Amino acid sequence: MSGRIHVGVGGWNFPPWRGAYYPPGLPQSQELAYSGQRLTAIEINATFYGRQKPESFAKWRDTVPDGFVFAVKASRFTTHRRDLADAGEGIAAFCSSGITELGPKLGPVMWQFPPTRKFDDTFGSFLAALPKTQDGIALRHAVETRHESFDDPAYVALLREHGVAHAIIESDKHLLRADLTAPFVYARLEHNSASEPEGYASDALDGWAKRVQAWAEGEVADDMPRAGLPADATPRDAFVFFISGDKERAPDAALAFRRRVG
Repeated sequence: MSGRIHVGVGGWNFPPWRGAYYPPGLPQSQELAYSGQRLTAIEINATFYGRQKPESFAKWRDTVPDGFVFAVKASRFTTHRRDLADAGEGIAAFCSSGITELGPKLGPVMWQFPPTRKFDDTFGSFLAALPKTQDGIALRHAVETRHESFDDPAYVALLREHGVAHAIIESDKHLLRADLTAPFVYARLEHNSASEPEGYASDALDGWAKRVQAWAEGEVADDMPRAGLPADATPRDAFVFFISGDKERAPDAALAFRRRVG
């Protein structure tokens, strides 16, 4: 069986989308529902900056259709602390903050680290503290790292040991490393462009679609650099988000990508 491919953007309340992606006159209260009918995932940004109410997660859950998922960006107060060895309390607080109100629409939790964070022994302690379940719901975790010290086979091996996904990032701020380290794939594509007819270079969309479909079908897409050993060929769910760059074109790029992957 093939894995499921979820395609989306970061957030849904973005003023430049109004009148372009969102129809003129669409009430802001209906923007999430509109995206829920056209995309299959959204990465929630608000959770990175502050605690959200459980009632908000429940409302978002009920606004989108079955099959839609929310990736949840974890609190920066946990990932940006000086000593990761003491992050367990912050991890537990975030995972118990109400995210499980999303129920079956809860996608991966994305832990984004600052560019100054280096790979060291405390990273293993952080991964070990990530819970596998919360309130009876299985949790999936992904990490985004930027510092060049993470370009290390030991980092890849550590992620595989804990079943945590390495976020594959296409941007001008990251090393592009396509290591698969979990039972799912998490990709953030950040070259959205106002000058491209589809919001992203068409040849780049073609290449990403081919890779993501291969990963979902359990094949090995081996045309990008890796930091570690090749992954086992097994079907994986894939979560692909169009974020940053010329963000006003992110929905166009996501819709163009959806057309390619079905």
